[in-house]
Amino acid sequence: MLKPLSVAAVLATMIATPAFAQEQAPFTGPHVEALAGYEHTSDADGIMYGVAGGVDFQLGGVIAGLEGEFSDSTNKGSNTDVLQIGDSTNLKTGRDLYAGARIGFAVSPKTMIYAKGGYTNAKFNARYADATGTVFTQGRTADGYRLGAGIEQKFNLFGPSGFIKAEYRYSNYKNLDVGANDVNIDVDRHQVVVGLGVRF
Repeated sequence: MLKPLSVAAVLATMIATPAFAQEQAPFTGPHVEALAGYEHTSDADGIMYGVAGGVDFQLGGVIAGLEGEFSDSTNKGSNTDVLQIGDSTNLKTGRDLYAGARIGFAVSPKTMIYAKGGYTNAKFNARYADATGTVFTQGRTADGYRLGAGIEQKFNLFGPSGFIKAEYRYSNYKNLDVGANDVNIDVDRHQVVVGLGVRF
């Protein structure tokens, strides 16, 4: 039979262990990272690349953070019969600015899963030709939203504070004006991204 002191010690250990694991999870503080990945936009494919940074806070068993990103893309594509038979559009993506938040959970001291969301502003170079051959071109920026989810893993390439992550995100830009007599198009953007970073 355990002595009262032994029972108290066991209970204290059981209570302290989860808290200790949370405190040791390396997912807090400011961080910077390099990004690269695959992008699909309006029936076209390309490569995205960029840099990001942010700061994360641990709130009990939850990690909450703020983040920002600057990226660009090689993506460009075209479609026909968009608004009328015989017309065509060409769309090239440009720089993309993002600001948002994420919330995550440490599933182990080295692994975190998370979801994210926020505001995105992207530049597009659009060309529209109607059925008569009249061409409209326009360089525009568009506001939209982004949703995503990912997994982050502690990675010692950059020392004990390094990490690698994999992330999927979806962005939507509504009513992108291509300058063709109030012709507007919606753009959906799908990205699968890998990031390498370091925390400070």
